[in-house]
Amino acid sequence: MTCIEARGLRKHYGKSVALDGIDLRVDEGRIVGLIGPNGAGKSTALHAILGLTPYAGELRVLGHNPWNDRDALMRDVCFIADVAVLPRWIKVSQALDYVAGVHPRFDRARAEQLLARTSIPKNAKVKTLSKGMTVQLHLALVMAIDAKLLVLDEPTLGLDLLYRKQFYDALLNEYFDGRRTILITTHQVEEIQDLLTDLIFIQRGRIVLDSSMDAIEARYTEVMVRPEQTDAARALNPLRERRVFGRSVMLFDNAPREQLQQFGELRTPSIADLFVATMEEPQARQEVIQ
Repeated sequence: MTCIEARGLRKHYGKSVALDGIDLRVDEGRIVGLIGPNGAGKSTALHAILGLTPYAGELRVLGHNPWNDRDALMRDVCFIADVAVLPRWIKVSQALDYVAGVHPRFDRARAEQLLARTSIPKNAKVKTLSKGMTVQLHLALVMAIDAKLLVLDEPTLGLDLLYRKQFYDALLNEYFDGRRTILITTHQVEEIQDLLTDLIFIQRGRIVLDSSMDAIEARYTEVMVRPEQTDAARALNPLRERRVFGRSVMLFDNAPREQLQQFGELRTPSIADLFVATMEEPQARQEVIQ
């Protein structure tokens, strides 16, 4: 079944175009990375999906029009923003009381079980918690809600490596069950590389790549080219070339792997390398890394 479907989705802020006729489909049970540079339209797309901003075009999320049916939609959607907003004056136990009182699908026992694995005191106020602990609390509250869609907007921003690793491990092992859908935006793309089932790149309000991770692995190949094969490899018009440790590393789109093997070592490009290659202007793609 389809979780999110958009056709001709547009959003303008005055003369500025935030979303420029996006067509998008996200099926249920997928973990999707929505990646783009600052100002590309990621946050605007999320706000439209969450019913936080009006838009032009067609958009359905879990069968709902987000702007008109937001109350019904929010029964099946959870959201964690980069700021992990929780009232600073509230105690952890009071936060549990509040969510239990307002959300019919909140499992308090589940939330307490998740919090028991942390070092967060139940009587502590949010203002006394570190940012990492605040995100852990927020995640425990969200993971205890039986939602169909979880939207994460830079959820680990400002956290150290340990907390980021714990966050994504919990997300994958404790929350994702193959039925729920997770939509993530982040600039720390290397950390979600092995988490995603699908990848979407957005630039200047337009989708420039929309693919499953399996299809990306089949389509794109990076080659550490042997020096004597550099000219022959360039003749196949790589998407991007860079230099690492004195050798050319070329990224190819839909080039036969059996042909590329003669040039050097093959590997699947990282999301970060694919992102740079896709977002760069053509004249910048022959970048040399010293």
